[in-house]
This record gives sequence, structure tokens and C-alpha cells, in this order.
Amino acid sequence: MDTNHVLSDVFRKKGIRLKSLGLKDASAVTEQFVCSGNKGKAIEDFSTEKYSLKKIGFVKKPLSKKDMVGNHFRIKISECSDGLSSFEEFDKVLNFYGYQRFGSKRPVTHLIGKAIVQRNFEKAIELILSFTSSYDSKENSEIRQKLADKQNFQQYFDQIPRQMDIERIVIKEMIEHDDAFHAIRSIPLSLRRFYIQAYQSFIFNQSLSAAFSDGENLFEAESGDVCFDFKGVIGKFVKGLDQKLALPFVGYSYYKKTRFGYQISEVLKQEEISPKDFFIKEMQEVSNEGGFRQAAIHCTNYSSHDNSVEFTLSRGSFATILLREIMKPSDPILAGF
Repeated sequence: MDTNHVLSDVFRKKGIRLKSLGLKDASAVTEQFVCSGNKGKAIEDFSTEKYSLKKIGFVKKPLSKKDMVGNHFRIKISECSDGLSSFEEFDKVLNFYGYQRFGSKRPVTHLIGKAIVQRNFEKAIELILSFTSSYDSKENSEIRQKLADKQNFQQYFDQIPRQMDIERIVIKEMIEHDDAFHAIRSIPLSLRRFYIQAYQSFIFNQSLSAAFSDGENLFEAESGDVCFDFKGVIGKFVKGLDQKLALPFVGYSYYKKTRFGYQISEVLKQEEISPKDFFIKEMQEVSNEGGFRQAAIHCTNYSSHDNSVEFTLSRGSFATILLREIMKPSDPILAGF
């Protein structure tokens, strides 16, 4: 199970809302810290077939993203060549968002986010219910074809598999009220915010790619650049300090005065979006001010042995992006990312 579904299941079974540091997908054995802001009710150790919780202690204040340093990975690569140990470019990989941010088998989350940002709630509903791809299962594709027409909602509702929990929530709301805006509002807040962030991630990837194609130096900061220091604090470039170059992550408070302004403006023009669109008056709880993100992956403790690699990445970087550089898969989605 991915993190969002685990946290929803914990709330449903135990009545406690937990906040996670980062999101893990379902295709791995993972550990991560979660924290409850509820002072009155502590959760004890709890296990199901797919996840387990272990209480490790208390904190003076709820954990936030600022408390997260990074992630450590140990990954086995099947059918790899003998050249695994020769990979030495782990410090020259751009910090793209990976496929899982957009949906590996059904890359739609950013499209839903764009529809919401454009206030096209009917389009967002259409994408949630009927968008499919060649990587989706035959059964899922067939049910999504039927859901492309809202006249079929009532007839096929009972055929929708339980794992399509968001689709069931949306259709139930549409059957009862036939209101796309309220159907979107019925989706859990964390997921609605994720849709917006996925679209921002798409814009970041496009901007980073354009900057690289235009010959910008993305591995070293220059005078006037915005950077992160070793503690993850954002600030202007200072010569002699250990800083990592950052690119804007576009939101309603987008900072234009960087050397990447041209590339970002071209992406926004092509998308027919402006930064102020990310303040969504009709649904302010999903509005996003944006910020900054490292331009290149900061990878440490890299090692390889036989068919396994091990490394540590700073907060927010995707292991799958580094793996793509190591493995060079002809079809990243079939390879698992």
C-alpha cells in the first residue's frame, strides 16, 4: 500500500490522523516516520497484512518536512550487467520528479491538477474516472470506458473494484448531486493537494529540461542564484559556502528573478497557466504558493555489490531517477518506474 492509503486506513480503523514525512509508493518494503498531532489519544503498536505501526516515542511538537533529512535506499536490480560497479555519475543527475509522482501505469495526476487549477472541474472528474493508458489493466480500462459517460454511473457503480476507492467516492457524489465541484471536494484533502503538486512537478520537470537543453549550468550555483544550504535553508548564493542550486517551484508566490525565468515563462505560456492561477479561490485549501527545489540530486554513501546498489538521497529526490541513469531502461514503466 502507498502512504496515503495506509494513513486513510489507520484513520478508518483507529480514528487517529497521522502525518507522514514524505510519500512511499506500494512497490517496495519501506519504513518512514509518521506523527499524530492528537495529544489526548496515543496509538499503540498495530499491524495488518500490508503495513505495521510501531510507537517509538513522543516529540515536543508535530514533525514537519523540515525535520526530514533524506532517504536511504537498498535496491536489488534483476538481470543487471557486470558493469554496475562502474557507474560513477551519481553526482551528475538532474533532480527530476519520477513517474510515480504522475502515476506510473496511469499518468494522470498532473492532468487532474491542471484541470483543477484551470477551474475545469468537469474535466477533472472525466480524467479521474475515464483516463487510461496502454499500461493499465484490461479490466480497469474496460470499466473506465463505461465511466466516460455519466449516464452509466448508476448502472456500473457496483462493478467498480474496491481498490478504485477515489472513483467510487466521486461517482457516489455525482449520482447524488450531479455537481463536479462538490464531487472534487469529496476527495480527501491530502490527495487533492497532491493533484496540484503533481502539476507543479510537471512544470518543474519541463522547466529543468528546457534549462538543460539551453546549456544552463545546473550542477554549480552562480552569483545571483537561489540555493539551499546544508541544512536545507533557502537563500542567495554566497561564494565559499556549501550550497546547492535551486530552481523555482511555480505557485502563486512564484519568484521570477532567477536565470531560469525565460524557460519557466515559456513553459507557462505553453500550458496557458499563470502563477496566480495556483491561488484557487473556490477551493483555497488546495492553493499552493510554490517555492524552490534542488536542480540536481545530492547523492551520498553510494556503493554497489553484485546486483545491488545502496545510497542516500536528500529530501524530495527520487531514487527511480538515479536508477534510470544507472540502468538506462528502454521502457522505464515496464522496468518499474
